[in-house]
Amino acid sequence: MKTAFIGIGSNLGDREENIRKAINFLKRNSEITVEKISSIIETEPEGPPQGKYLNGVIKIRTDYSPKELLDALQRIERRMGRKREVRFGPRVIDLDILLYGEEIIDEPDLKIPHPRMFEREFVLGPLFEIEPGIENILKKVREKVKR
Repeated sequence: MKTAFIGIGSNLGDREENIRKAINFLKRNSEITVEKISSIIETEPEGPPQGKYLNGVIKIRTDYSPKELLDALQRIERRMGRKREVRFGPRVIDLDILLYGEEIIDEPDLKIPHPRMFEREFVLGPLFEIEPGIENILKKVREKVKR
C-alpha cells in the first residue's frame, strides 16, 4: 500500500457537512484506508469572488495507482454535485492528491505533487499537523521536481 495525502475543501452549502460526507465516502472505499484527518481551517478563496473555504488534509493508504486514486476522488466529487465550470471557482467539494509516496507525476490530467501545494499555507499547515516528519519527504519531492 502507498501513503498519499489528499487536500479537501468546500465553500458551497453546508461546508462542514460536505467535508464529513466526502471523508465518509473515502472511508467506505475498500481500496482506501483513512489514517489521519487534520483540523479543518477556514481560508480566503483564490480566484473569482466567492465565499470562504473550509480546508484540511487527509492521510490515506491505498492500493490504487495515482490515476485510479484520481478517478476515485473525482467520482466522489461528481456524486456530491461538483461542477467544473469556472477555474478556481466555488465548489461543493474539492479533493486533490497532494502527495503520493515520493512519486513525481507530470501528465496533462494529473500532477503530483500538487503544483501549488508548496505556496499554500492552508495545505502546508494541516499537512504538518498530521505528519510532523513530512519535511524530509517534501524536501526529496521538491528536489525531484526541480530536475
